[in-house]
Amino acid sequence: MSLSEAILWPGTKVCKRLGIDPEGDAGLVRWLINTLFYLIVGLIILWVFAI
Repeated sequence: MSLSEAILWPGTKVCKRLGIDPEGDAGLVRWLINTLFYLIVGLIILWVFAI
């Protein structure tokens, strides 16, 4: 598994679970899911270190 595949893993798994082709639609659905995932993870990490 390459680094790019590891970074895109959450979106790929969610797309496959929902029955959406992760490579289709120029990967926009996978990109959206990854953005939301990493936003939430980043905010949790920020919150833990800020408090």
